[in-house]
Amino acid sequence: MSARTRQDVLRKLRRRYERAGPKHKTKLLDQAVELLGYHRKAAIRALGAPEVESVARVNRGRPARYEPGLLAPWLRPIWQATDYACGRRLVAMLPDWIPAYEAHERRIPEEVREKLLGASARTLDRLLAPLRVQGGRASLTRPGTLLRKQIPIRGSVWEEGKPGWLEVDTVALCGGSVAGEFVWMVDGVDYATAWVEVRAMWGRGQAGTLAALQDVEERLPFALLGLDSDNGGEFLNHHVLNWLQRRVRPVFMTRSRPYKKDDNAHVEQKNWTHIRQWFGYERHDNPEVVELMNELARGPYRQLLNYFHASLKLKSKERKEGRIVRVYEEAQTPLARVLESAEVTRETKQRLAVEKARLNPFALKREVARQLKVIAGMRQARG
Repeated sequence: MSARTRQDVLRKLRRRYERAGPKHKTKLLDQAVELLGYHRKAAIRALGAPEVESVARVNRGRPARYEPGLLAPWLRPIWQATDYACGRRLVAMLPDWIPAYEAHERRIPEEVREKLLGASARTLDRLLAPLRVQGGRASLTRPGTLLRKQIPIRGSVWEEGKPGWLEVDTVALCGGSVAGEFVWMVDGVDYATAWVEVRAMWGRGQAGTLAALQDVEERLPFALLGLDSDNGGEFLNHHVLNWLQRRVRPVFMTRSRPYKKDDNAHVEQKNWTHIRQWFGYERHDNPEVVELMNELARGPYRQLLNYFHASLKLKSKERKEGRIVRVYEEAQTPLARVLESAEVTRETKQRLAVEKARLNPFALKREVARQLKVIAGMRQARG
């Protein structure tokens, strides 16, 4: 019996119960127990309760400005294309993504456009709340002990306000088994701007890691000042150390404390958002996919994440009444932080701004998805 039917039956029994005599009331109670599954005392309370007329609810508050029924159908595809960004990131991304959506998909009504651009981060989170859907992995870092005494643990060496100080790490695309050879990803994130570069390599040899790092440096929009890694042997070796130090302006190399992943918190976070969410956990054991993955990483993938995906940076934190209170800066894209930096040359800023003006994030994401599908096909063909 549906809820509506139960209410109708109860309403009819209640009306008869009001006018019935003692004997008939007993029969009506028996019917309520049998039909509705009530306990005897519950049936007496239900049938004896007075009939309450439903009163229309009057909303005495201010009228709603951001109607979910109006805005959600337009916000949903943009939010999905941004990989489900939170409200604080999304409010910084919409000025770029809304014009791109109109150029790539369809025109948004003017009223909707104005409201989406004027919405706060909390408003966007409220609009998206109905759309949201709410084991650990083993570490594959193998310690490199050869140069650990020569490479300092990161401390006051870093000038954290300048771009060019990179945290780096490697991520295994091994499918849960480290047997044999497979593709590794080198992940590098700039501390000041959150600029991200990733590269694929076959195996985790020292020479392959060095080649990936050299390629990353060539694509950076600023000079490389420092490199901070975990204690893995792919980074702590003479190949990498000589490459960094045998130059006119040597690059600092530092390392994290052993077994302290929080020392590399920025790149550890990007391992999930910039590698696992895109390339997954499947095993990539076909060496032919390496160059395809690097073409993607140097092209549309790099442009999409650095030019159009905003990120939050921690400004300060303090302990108040036993709780850690974190204050974040306004969300910005890595490119926006690069364009604001006094350390980046004017020519580089102009080149990046012109390059971004020619791009559409929806077209970039479609191209990234197409290339990932080709890579997955080659990976599966190998299997």
